[in-house]
Amino acid sequence: MISDYLPGRAPSTFVGPSHFQSVPGGYLKILGPVLAGQLLTAGLAWSQDTTSRPVPPLPRAQPADTSRLLKPLPAFFSSALVPGLGQALLDRKLTGALFMAWEGVTLGMTLKAGSELRYLERIEADSSRLEQKRQEQQDWLVLLVFNHVFAGLEAFVSSHLQDFPSDVRLRAAPRGLGFQATVPFRVP
Repeated sequence: MISDYLPGRAPSTFVGPSHFQSVPGGYLKILGPVLAGQLLTAGLAWSQDTTSRPVPPLPRAQPADTSRLLKPLPAFFSSALVPGLGQALLDRKLTGALFMAWEGVTLGMTLKAGSELRYLERIEADSSRLEQKRQEQQDWLVLLVFNHVFAGLEAFVSSHLQDFPSDVRLRAAPRGLGFQATVPFRVP
């Protein structure tokens, strides 16, 4: 407590602002060490070298080597035949893996529904169960075809955008993390 620092006072006695005024130099006895510490800290910070090194400019984007780029139609057909292949050739491996995984799920479920349909036909099940199983097989077949078409279209669009410059770049700034947004355009 503050009263512990005043001479002649018991530690449990309340000391208010009026008491500090009655003790000669009361404010300085209490606030003096605090102010000295603040001034010392500020002086040390002030005396530090504040000159900063020049920030290197951002590297300019080099034009892409277009001889190695995958053309849109080959990307479409490669990914439409084998979903995910066009994405893998465009170095979009996660997207390609997702298309391949969904291909496996839809193909597996189509084959499973077909096997169950053949079993139901063999045991001569009622017509409503057969119709439901045919509908299930058709649903999985539609999803399988949709996966092929969508993978091809995604590869087609990605091949058009593979040499598109990135819009946002992050780099370390002198006093934290900064970002820069560029909007490329050409004036004729």
